[in-house]
Amino acid sequence: MLVDRGPRRDIVGIVAATGRFVRDSRYLSARITRDGGDGWPVEAGRYRLIVSRACPWAHRAMIVRRLLGLESAISMGIAGPTHDVRSWTFDLDPGGRDPVLGMERLQEAYLRADPAYERGITVPAIVDIPTGAVVTNDLQQITLDMETEWVDLQREGAPNLLPDHLRAEIAEISQLIYEDVNDGVYRTGFAISQEAYEGAFERLFARLEWLSDHLTRHRYLVGDTLTEADVRLFPTLVRFDAVYHGHFKCNRFKLTEMPVLWAYARDLFQTPGFGDTVDFLHIKQHYYLVHRQINPSGVVPAGPDLRGWLLPHGREALGGSPFGQGSPPPPPPPSEVVPAGHGAG
Repeated sequence: MLVDRGPRRDIVGIVAATGRFVRDSRYLSARITRDGGDGWPVEAGRYRLIVSRACPWAHRAMIVRRLLGLESAISMGIAGPTHDVRSWTFDLDPGGRDPVLGMERLQEAYLRADPAYERGITVPAIVDIPTGAVVTNDLQQITLDMETEWVDLQREGAPNLLPDHLRAEIAEISQLIYEDVNDGVYRTGFAISQEAYEGAFERLFARLEWLSDHLTRHRYLVGDTLTEADVRLFPTLVRFDAVYHGHFKCNRFKLTEMPVLWAYARDLFQTPGFGDTVDFLHIKQHYYLVHRQINPSGVVPAGPDLRGWLLPHGREALGGSPFGQGSPPPPPPPSEVVPAGHGAG
């Protein structure tokens, strides 16, 4: 999720002259690999994943790290749910500083990587602890590398979220989800012309209908276990009624009015590693407080009622199992537990 850096640049991208939202996808794209080919070798304890629980892109990295049991290999810093034009801040930590990096703002780590850095300050970001510099904020690649380059440090029983024989199919459906759903809600919400809004709106709901049809016959998006594709869809679905339906005007249907997607989302939410990483309060605070061009009052809605997330979903009847030959992750470390009252429990 990108922070505003100047005129005509939106909070998460650039609005073109047509009124259409165009995401700025120029990342610091070095990779952390087993062979250290980019100069950044996989090494337990060397790197820190910086996230905000509010951000759907960061949420994906949080889920994958948890499912794979990489908590002891990659530490995690959690920024607060709001930010100003400069950067995400560590206001949740004592003294307002990340306890490992010693920084008040994530911006400091970007400037250590590039003193002339002028693009967006985004999460997720992986920071090299010894230098305090961002290694990568490539939101598309971070989770893929956790799944393929960090295998030696994954927990026993970690699921294979990117099986070799399904990689092409996962990549194809993940790209459709990214373009039409993950980014689609932003293109709808940040459109500044009626034509741009309606085009993004129709594209979003056409893809949601397509996904509903697919998931009528399949418990998971690809194969019969969880994969990277499910991780990519979930953060958008879990934010849909709380934020995107009203705040971003994605209001043809609520998630709770789309029976198949609602049951699928509940199935994932009730799977360890998914629902226990969701902070609904941070999600609402971020969107409604930061996006003042959409919500000038800064009033954060009290709803929706979250109790439905714990209702039975019935999708076991479709077969499959979330972790295949693997096992569920253990409970999160105490320091990473979503605060009481912020979830659906």
